[in-house]
Amino acid sequence: MDMDEVIYRPIGIIHTGFRDKAEAPIQGVFAKAAKGEVVVFPEYADGLKDIEGFSHVILIYHFHLADSYSLVSMPFLEDKQHGIFSMRHYKRPNPIGLSVVRLESVRGNKLEISEVDIIDGTPLLDIKPFVSQFDHRDNAKSGWLSNPHLDMVRGESGRHRPE
Repeated sequence: MDMDEVIYRPIGIIHTGFRDKAEAPIQGVFAKAAKGEVVVFPEYADGLKDIEGFSHVILIYHFHLADSYSLVSMPFLEDKQHGIFSMRHYKRPNPIGLSVVRLESVRGNKLEISEVDIIDGTPLLDIKPFVSQFDHRDNAKSGWLSNPHLDMVRGESGRHRPE
């Protein structure tokens, strides 16, 4: 395997009502009513067996509208720059996104989801179950997001991403 290049093929596509970066919520947790649909390509549909038992899933996807990257950038919740690896901004060296979404229902190769912060037409790379016993950590720290002066409420009002 060539370490200079890693190639992934999408396993599906994510559909939402968000057409561009400015429309999408900054995080799904701030957009409880935001709905979407994940369409898993038929050749991967068997991989969805037993997924309906999970309340949430982790979607890993390609930021298909990212056209460049910056190692230092301004996050959506603060007016101060931070390193790209200390935030969930889309302008990354490898434009890979991760979202925890609520799984509402499963119909064949389609997942109905909510709490979505993803742009319509986003290529899906993988799905993983959210397992609270595995994914929760006691005493986890949230870095600069723990700043008591940070206005996390801005996201609750449905604030969307700037261009």
